[in-house]
Amino acid sequence: MWHFKNDETTDVSMKKRLIFLLTVVLSTISTYGQSVSGIIIPTFNDTYCKYISQLESGQTDINYQDFRFSFIESEQFKIAGKKSSELDSLRDEMYLQMDKSNYQEIIKITEQMLSIDYTNMTAQKIMRQTYKIVGDTINAAKYKAIQFGLLKSIVDNGDGQSCETAWPVIQISEEYYILDMIDAKLVEQSIVNDGNLCDKMVVTIDGEEKIYYFEISKVFEGREK
Repeated sequence: MWHFKNDETTDVSMKKRLIFLLTVVLSTISTYGQSVSGIIIPTFNDTYCKYISQLESGQTDINYQDFRFSFIESEQFKIAGKKSSELDSLRDEMYLQMDKSNYQEIIKITEQMLSIDYTNMTAQKIMRQTYKIVGDTINAAKYKAIQFGLLKSIVDNGDGQSCETAWPVIQISEEYYILDMIDAKLVEQSIVNDGNLCDKMVVTIDGEEKIYYFEISKVFEGREK
């Protein structure tokens, strides 16, 4: 004989269990999503913000020079300027956590840095290196593409050998990042204005003196903002 009352009780119990499991799954997905990317995309709906949305979704084949230039035009550039001290503190803390091999904290800090300035190549570099260490190959590949996309948008637009063929930067930090990448030690810096506005950087590499030029008109444009 069928016991309808017991069947109804069982059905209700199963529904409750399904609801509970669904809640757990959704909560897990939400938590995982936050851990994958805690980068806050500004909500100005401008070109800079749209580029970040593309990049964070994995669409890394973009015009990186246009992306960098769009940062200057974004309201986020003004915010980043006001948060320069915070960005410096985050960078110092990042290096401290790197010494401790605290990978999750490194990711968290670099996410905060990129939330302020997504064009920050140092943060992009450390982000991709950390993801590689923890075995997240997808994010490691994504941030590698972004890091080198940003870098190439500078060094592929000149040779840095003269003011006429200078590497175009939007922030002084980009100059020091590139010098660091080629293991150059700064000896002297001066501004050259002979029709083009450039930073002349006298450096040594393995004891040999070299000179590199960076086009800085966008740097002054940004400062005016």
